[in-house]
Amino acid sequence: MTNVQADMSSALPADTLVHNRVPQVTVDFWLVKLLAVTVGETAADFLNMNLGLGLSATSLIMSGLLLAALFLQFAQSKYVPWIYWLAVVLISVVGTLITDNLVDNLGYSLQACTIGFSIALAATFAVWFAFEKTLSIHTIYTFRREVFYWLAILFTFALGTAAGDLAAEGLALGYLQAGLAYLALIAVIAAAYYVFKVNGILTFWLAYIFTRPMGASFGDLFSQPVEYGGLGFGTIMTSLLFLGGIVAVIAYMQITHDGDELIAVPDIDNAPDGRELVDDGEELVAVRVKAE
Repeated sequence: MTNVQADMSSALPADTLVHNRVPQVTVDFWLVKLLAVTVGETAADFLNMNLGLGLSATSLIMSGLLLAALFLQFAQSKYVPWIYWLAVVLISVVGTLITDNLVDNLGYSLQACTIGFSIALAATFAVWFAFEKTLSIHTIYTFRREVFYWLAILFTFALGTAAGDLAAEGLALGYLQAGLAYLALIAVIAAAYYVFKVNGILTFWLAYIFTRPMGASFGDLFSQPVEYGGLGFGTIMTSLLFLGGIVAVIAYMQITHDGDELIAVPDIDNAPDGRELVDDGEELVAVRVKAE
């Protein structure tokens, strides 16, 4: 019979340093992510309603732009801020439009969409883990891992839209109250991670989901007319305002390399017999020793 023992004290030399293709999670990450969600929401409203393109035409246009942005993103071997965040803005729009089309054009309920996207997201994580043995965002350095990463992000935006709209309808909250409620929920998630040491992967993706409806709430607060509870800036001014914030933060990231992450990848082909790479979700240095 074969016995398997884990020897976490042994490590392979880090012969290769590769770039993570997605950014580290920093304060700047969450700031630009929130701004990107808001711009995505208001830009979609501008195309759909202000320009009168309609939901279907807007969906086709934004999906085409997203495919082009993802093509650029997948062509990179490292994190490039302006390309990555362009893809995030566009995928936030498309994720929102998927939910809107299911509800408005196909007649599905928000409850059904929330359940369906929850299942789709869970299935994505299950398949991701089955293939990669990790869900870490610190080790996105292969094509397959990046596919899983962006698919998960798409479903988080669609789920965030459905769950956010469902909660807004059920609680009948105003834009400001809804935004603050989601902010409080994210604060609870942050406390769970920093204070109670809840799993980082779980808390990251939960926060990622809920920043979508929070950003949408604040976007609507700025863009909607005063008589409907907004501040009356309109979709154009709101989009330009938040887009300016995104450009400023991304320029800072580009100059300072904030968010860049190097991964030490052991040369597993030259490992001693019986050793294999173990990804602990944070770094790729541990090996497992198999003893007969």
